[in-house]
Amino acid sequence: MDSGSHPELPDLPNSRTEADGSAVIRVLSYNIRSMRDDPVALARVMKACAPDLVLVQEAPRFFRWRKQLARLARAANLVILSGGGSAAGPALLCSLRATVERTEDVLLPLTPGLHRRGFATAVVRFGGVRLGVVSCHLSLQKDERYAQGGMLLDRIAEMGVEHAVVGGDLNERPDGRTFRRLAAALNDAWATRPWGREYTSTPADPHQRIDAILATRGIEVLGCGVPDFLDEDELRAATDHLPVLAALRVPAA
Repeated sequence: MDSGSHPELPDLPNSRTEADGSAVIRVLSYNIRSMRDDPVALARVMKACAPDLVLVQEAPRFFRWRKQLARLARAANLVILSGGGSAAGPALLCSLRATVERTEDVLLPLTPGLHRRGFATAVVRFGGVRLGVVSCHLSLQKDERYAQGGMLLDRIAEMGVEHAVVGGDLNERPDGRTFRRLAAALNDAWATRPWGREYTSTPADPHQRIDAILATRGIEVLGCGVPDFLDEDELRAATDHLPVLAALRVPAA
């Protein structure tokens, strides 16, 4: 894998602005396990996908977490948009193509004995396109996870945008009730237009899809899945999930 190249992926468009003002963007969703693995491999994987937005789960949350996240963003030719420790793990990174309108880190209600969860959210613009963005990492406990799915849909509705994209570690397969709840309200990008590979967990033994990119109905999915051009050794070294990459066409306002 050439870390300095931005490849034209088979059947997955590069970022661009269309003649009608719509924007084609690349969105990457990735659980990075607090950068406890190989940060060099992690940055190389991100950079090779040439994303406009990276929706991170399990960003560093504790000692010097901002410095760690900034170092990763810089190595992947990105900048920090929001989240990290202040959102209990989810974070957003972006390319300089994005213009930031606003950001908000949201902490969800804490269930005693379980991990704190949150959403990293933002509203960004790509030319004349306005887009809500949310990164989430839902609970391992099924009832809390289902409640958080409802909170996620409520948060999207409250953002005041026509178009939004969500990326997350849902901790559930597509036949689970929380995944089905989200897919009933949003387009599951893999199910809409599969591209690359499906399974996201684990890199050493891909056997399930628990990570997803979902988009509101007006967004056209041009392709979504685990890129199959990435170096397998680097994927295994980077973290314990595989990345999900989507190309989306967002209509102009």
